[in-house]
Amino acid sequence: MPSTPTGAGAGSIAFRWCIKTFTRLLSGHDDYAASPGADNPHVPWLGPYFVLLAPVIGGLLYGPLVNRFAKEARGHGVPEVMLAVAQRGGRIRPKVAVVKTLASALCIGSGGSVGREGPIVQIGSALGSTLGRATKVTEGRMKLLVACGAAGGIAATFNAPLAGVFFAMELILGTFSAEAFGALVLASVTASIIGRAAFGDNAFLNLPGFHVDHLAQYGLFAALGVVAAVAGVGFSRFLYLIEDACDWLWRGPEWLRPAVGGLALGVLLLALPEMYGVGYPVLQKATESGYAVGFLLLLLVGKMLATSLTIGIGGSGGVFAPSLFIGAMLGSAYGIGVHHLMPHSAGAVGAYALVGMGAVFAGAARAPITAVVILFELTGEYSIILPLMLAIVLATATSRLITRDTIYTLKLRRRGIDLEGPAPGARIGTQQVGAVMEALPSSLPASATLADAADLLSLSGHGTLPVVDGAGDYAGVVTAQAVAEALAEQPEDAPTRVGQLAEPPASVTAEQPLAQALHALLSAAGTGLPVLDSEHGKPVGWLSHQSALRAVHKAP
Repeated sequence: MPSTPTGAGAGSIAFRWCIKTFTRLLSGHDDYAASPGADNPHVPWLGPYFVLLAPVIGGLLYGPLVNRFAKEARGHGVPEVMLAVAQRGGRIRPKVAVVKTLASALCIGSGGSVGREGPIVQIGSALGSTLGRATKVTEGRMKLLVACGAAGGIAATFNAPLAGVFFAMELILGTFSAEAFGALVLASVTASIIGRAAFGDNAFLNLPGFHVDHLAQYGLFAALGVVAAVAGVGFSRFLYLIEDACDWLWRGPEWLRPAVGGLALGVLLLALPEMYGVGYPVLQKATESGYAVGFLLLLLVGKMLATSLTIGIGGSGGVFAPSLFIGAMLGSAYGIGVHHLMPHSAGAVGAYALVGMGAVFAGAARAPITAVVILFELTGEYSIILPLMLAIVLATATSRLITRDTIYTLKLRRRGIDLEGPAPGARIGTQQVGAVMEALPSSLPASATLADAADLLSLSGHGTLPVVDGAGDYAGVVTAQAVAEALAEQPEDAPTRVGQLAEPPASVTAEQPLAQALHALLSAAGTGLPVLDSEHGKPVGWLSHQSALRAVHKAP
């Protein structure tokens, strides 16, 4: 296990070194966004027009590299890791780590307006998968190693050990367990130590202390959370709209697409050079109220277009940093606006920029814990934590109301992949629940005593039975474990009737694909679940582990 975070930490160092090296070679600056519009000292006779050529040169280098050696290195990387964990047993080809490092560094260094979190997640995960294959671990351990690689990469790159842990749990594994948490913490801490040794222990942004002085500010932050959710979802939709447009327009070989598309990106960079690369200096200036509202909104739209175009033409890079950038522009513009309307109670503009960053990411990715923790760690700013949490939770809820997909899962769903569904070729999952369910066992009346319930449960062969109320309506299920625990209790107010223990399990319907129902079945407390009629919500059958396995024999 220690080899994975060590590799992820070393990989993050190599990746950041590559980004800086290619940026210097192709722009003549450590970070061109810090001095937008400046000449390239390597070719001063071109003036600022060198940005027309930089993306083309970068595309000519990373386009053939990705197309020849690892096509999955194209794009923002996180969806591919999520797919590998959900449906491919955590298997990622070793060459992905090398190809992704070079391709993303070349893309960012040549002006691609993308982030480095997606690449480092894919790089770290590929290293974890490679270690798992070398040591021949079980599939469960392989997935955990992949998540550890992702956590280590995030922790080392952003100096954010806690964020690395929660990013891996929320987005990569999608579950929480004490074992996984312990392994991810170990990986994240180890990688962070390596990263701090190389980059120092410095906060991502240097911000003054923010304080909420008026209760009215909480309402303003809450409204910002809702607006940011719309911006986050809009960014997701716009990203794939531009990608579809690029797919429709391009008719040549894929290896040449980044270079030809780089011409369009170069024109955009010439008009708005602040879009060059990741853009952290521009983000920092926005949090310091360095731009007027009109220019902030221009930068917001420009970032959406630049990032979407970079990925649409076949570039390689993440969408986390662009979502932070968009959030900072939106939050700053919002903060300036409310400051003019409520000059005595609105508070600092920078606070709205910080909250906007977390809320837009939460709206796009729907990872609220990660959003809260990573903003805290990237800024070292705890004083704004309550408004940040409020806005992020509201942004997540609003995003869920607007769309079922996140910026990561939408990429997969567009390719016909459902992370909750069966993997291609799987023998279980394509059938409907109604085709494999068993007959419904006898129900327990809610008025039955626990002693009677214990007798019926012991004779039924099921660890769970449905419960009906006095009117004969379905009230939930009761498990043998719940009855046994209740019978062992001594207090006078301990449950005495089955109805007091009945709880509705996760809903499973007869028309539902078996793959989706399996998630509910595996997390159920008993040995089976009632299958409900989708129209009336009444039990019509029973799904057990055995009935699910019988689907294997029915599968073609």
